[in-house]
Amino acid sequence: MREPDLLLIRFGELALKGGNRAAYEKALRQNLRKALREIADVRIQAIHARILAYPSRRGAQMARRAAEVFGVKSVSPAYTVPADADAIEALSKELLDDALLRDQRPRPLTFRVRVKRADKRFPMSSIELERRIADHVLPGHEGLEVSLKEPQLELGVEIRGKQNYVFVERLAGPGGLPVGTSGRALCLLSGGIDSPVAAYLGMKRGLHMGFITFHSFPYIGESAKRKIQDLARAVCRYQGPAQFFVVPFTEAQEAIRDQTPERYRVVLYRRMMNRIASRIAHRQSYKALLTGENLAQVASQTLKNMDLIGRTAEHLVLRPLVGFDKEEIIAVARRIGTFEISNRPELDCCTLFQPKSPVIFGHPEECAAAEAELAIEDLVERAVEGTVIERVDPFD
Repeated sequence: MREPDLLLIRFGELALKGGNRAAYEKALRQNLRKALREIADVRIQAIHARILAYPSRRGAQMARRAAEVFGVKSVSPAYTVPADADAIEALSKELLDDALLRDQRPRPLTFRVRVKRADKRFPMSSIELERRIADHVLPGHEGLEVSLKEPQLELGVEIRGKQNYVFVERLAGPGGLPVGTSGRALCLLSGGIDSPVAAYLGMKRGLHMGFITFHSFPYIGESAKRKIQDLARAVCRYQGPAQFFVVPFTEAQEAIRDQTPERYRVVLYRRMMNRIASRIAHRQSYKALLTGENLAQVASQTLKNMDLIGRTAEHLVLRPLVGFDKEEIIAVARRIGTFEISNRPELDCCTLFQPKSPVIFGHPEECAAAEAELAIEDLVERAVEGTVIERVDPFD
């Protein structure tokens, strides 16, 4: 089968944005253009309730890429046809025959034809054209059973006047909002499973993510840093390049280890991380922090400890995973391609000098007393000044 003439791209939530809809649609077109141009030249056009992408080549690959862009509900590789019933019938049969040759699912398959007639000048109604096409394409396909509700295979036709489209694939997109329409957030990224998934979910709500990681050399080696870079690169596939901040955390971590009660170490590490991340976020114009915290998953994520940790942030702290269970998080990690990277066996600064019995329900007074032993402002400022700013690009 030849390459598709165009990609028919649908969006969902954007259609509900009222007076702001045009701005969201513009952002989606820009994001699609950036994503697809990584593959080949493409022309983007907006029509009513649709975006059309005309690939110069590699149309099937472009369709799969477009289906990864936030804001997209679904993508159909489509073929143009004149507004003529005979031509529509012939192309419909060609596409269906090819799709059935490639489809490995067991028979019978449920099937329907769905026609949308935007151009009312076309001489047949939608239902009339659906029946005519079905009568033409079904003979010879005993493995198809007509079903109008949730068919496994659907042949789509859109009648729009000068340009009319036939398609048989509908690739599901991620939905959500176009990246960048909700502002910029800084994700505290570790080597675990949770924080990359949290970043992905933040992107889905329109955030453009930057990433910050805390590196405790020489306790943590370069391979651990590369692992976190790889996680950032993997999740950046869904938004494009990002800033990547590497914070020298050894001095602050050693001070907490040597000068504060052992059971408070993890809570105090995270409070220090929030202070440093907020300082960098302010300097780099990020409007929120985002973490992979998940309520009651580990000792530092009880309600009391999350409150203690969050108080040191000078920015809004977003926690997209707060209501997820671990299996749900793992399922998303597998789907977005970060699970295998997260499972590489590397030491993480969050588990460095791990206490035997971490505090589960920390007290503000005890936290304050412990931190009174630390030169907090000096530690924060030296960590910020020593931070290295890099760039991660998913296609480097």
